[in-house]
Amino acid sequence: MHKVQDLKIWQKSIELAKQVYIVIADLPADERFGLTSQIKRATISIASNIAEGAGRNSNKEFKYFLGIANGSSYELHTQLILACELGMLEKYKVDEILNLITEIQKMNYSFQKSIGEVSILNTNI
Repeated sequence: MHKVQDLKIWQKSIELAKQVYIVIADLPADERFGLTSQIKRATISIASNIAEGAGRNSNKEFKYFLGIANGSSYELHTQLILACELGMLEKYKVDEILNLITEIQKMNYSFQKSIGEVSILNTNI
């Protein structure tokens, strides 16, 4: 098990969620049950799956949940771009968030890779 509060990737995903919630407040009210709801779900899924994986009993399980978090980050990225292209959000308000998503995706990939390497090393002991 990992202490989730110490994981930089989790800390950044919490910051991402806060930024997303601020920006999507500008979305039209008629999107409350559409795109807004989907964006919120994807955003929350990133931090939540990192936390769930950190609480699991094996690195294999942790890596699985990191994979789900990564998928949610790509979903969120797509949804924010779509909201911009539909004129619902200003691109300049979303650019910083998109950069943070990319940073989290890179961290996630590296973290998954390092967990895999640890598992390989442990099998050789």
